[in-house]
Amino acid sequence: MNKKKAMKINKTPFMFILVSAFLFGVSVPFAKILVYDIPPVPLAGFLYLGAFLGLSLYSAVRMKSRHVLEHKSASIEKKDIPWLIGAIIAGGVIGPICLMIGLTLVSGFTASLLLNLEGLCTALIAVLLFKEHASMRVWVALCCMTIAGVFLTWDTREGVFTVMGALLIIFAMVCWGIDNNLTRKISDKDPVTIAKIKGLAAGTASLTLALILGVKITWDYKIAMALLLGALSYGISLVFFIKALKDLGSLRTVLFFSSAPFIGAIASLLILREWIGWTMFPAMTLMIVGVWLTAGEKHVHLHIHEPVTHNHLHTHTDMHHLHEHTGSFCEPHTHEHTHARLIHTHEHYPDTHHRHVHKRKRSC
Repeated sequence: MNKKKAMKINKTPFMFILVSAFLFGVSVPFAKILVYDIPPVPLAGFLYLGAFLGLSLYSAVRMKSRHVLEHKSASIEKKDIPWLIGAIIAGGVIGPICLMIGLTLVSGFTASLLLNLEGLCTALIAVLLFKEHASMRVWVALCCMTIAGVFLTWDTREGVFTVMGALLIIFAMVCWGIDNNLTRKISDKDPVTIAKIKGLAAGTASLTLALILGVKITWDYKIAMALLLGALSYGISLVFFIKALKDLGSLRTVLFFSSAPFIGAIASLLILREWIGWTMFPAMTLMIVGVWLTAGEKHVHLHIHEPVTHNHLHTHTDMHHLHEHTGSFCEPHTHEHTHARLIHTHEHYPDTHHRHVHKRKRSC
């Protein structure tokens, strides 16, 4: 095996999260068109249900492919269920309900600004509770992306503000921050299964809330369009988001995903001819700086891999999976395997195998 190649850091997760942000971002103008006929709460439900239905169709097709089955990701295990339930309750039930109630108490302007706090909440939870490492470079990048989001949502024509509404929206952002970090704990399992479950739970919660609130829904072809949009821009986007979580950790994944509003603004300009004004330029500059800072981060230090037994999709082309096999096997493949204690130095991100505690800063 080429040792030098094995130590080369994988940049593919950055492509995963950029694709995820693109798919989610371009859904904005289409959702704006649909919201004229479908109220916001049930529209959110149909988008998530569309994600579930689309991914379910994909799973059915995948089951018939022997080649794909050989490369199937690890299934969710009993020990993963508490993390998944916690993510669903926080991000699929409590978060959306708090957001919808908060939206009735504040202006769209205030809500748009507060929605930019999801990345900050995710980062703080990741660092303080889950001990994910963040260098000064990453914190500066997070500030750039957050401020860029503020510029994108800035509208000086509106300014109604109430404390209770703002607190509810901030709490919703905390819930989604919890969701992102809990999902990261199971991100080495099948992302399609995780996305289907989350899509079904979030969609059911939103539609149930709409029925409770007595929201009138017109059942026509626009519902089918919402389901299709959800399948493409929510379902596939969520799968790529989870794949990025596996290799980048919560903080860096959400930081890159913060480019979605900018992509949405560009899409709205091209499709709806909506121009947000001069604020587009500082937002674009800050977005570019934030992405550059994160993508250019180098984290190298001597670290220890403690013995662990787990099950996930892997290959034998890296130094972390040099275990023996009996019989023939294909790559990548899935099975329960044990990692022996290992001490070495190489560049890495907080992926599945590098979620260790840092005693002092070593990244740049």
